[in-house]
Amino acid sequence: MSNSTFATLAPLTGNSVLRQGALVIAGSIFLTALSQVSAGEPVPQTLQTLGVMLIGLTFGFRLATLTLLLYIFEGAIGLPVFAGYSGGMAKIIGGTGGYLVGFVLAAALIGWLADKKFTATWVGTFVALFAGEVIIFGLGVSWLTYLYGFDKALEWGFTPFVLWDGLKLVLAALIGKGVLKGVSTFAKV
Repeated sequence: MSNSTFATLAPLTGNSVLRQGALVIAGSIFLTALSQVSAGEPVPQTLQTLGVMLIGLTFGFRLATLTLLLYIFEGAIGLPVFAGYSGGMAKIIGGTGGYLVGFVLAAALIGWLADKKFTATWVGTFVALFAGEVIIFGLGVSWLTYLYGFDKALEWGFTPFVLWDGLKLVLAALIGKGVLKGVSTFAKV
């Protein structure tokens, strides 16, 4: 037995496809629930990005990517998984499309960095989560710019969110590291 902390939750699943599938489905449900926590107008704040960062940080590359792809697929076929209990292809090709693609890529990058133990330190964790935020905002604002122009993209898709997403980044680091430490303690690695 060692006192080390799991880099991600993936080792708990072993090679069991059933366990991995259960974690992916649980992650999708978790993200759906956080997507519904909403406040503010006209552009509501949700906890989606917190969920994306937590999934990337705790699931690792493979399981985080599969979780986000499942979430996007569920929304694409019309399940009400996106913010405001919405779904459908209109969300994916509409104004939120860049953010949704960004969610997948951000979770994949954060998960990959976690797998490589880059997130073993607090600095590494914050760098990984910040990189994920850059991807989400970069793709989201770029897509909004394509659809509505740069000024509107900043007004609707960046300015109202940047401060709160910084707070969510800090929360994701604290929660994610706490979950991994707690799981490691209980699993007696």
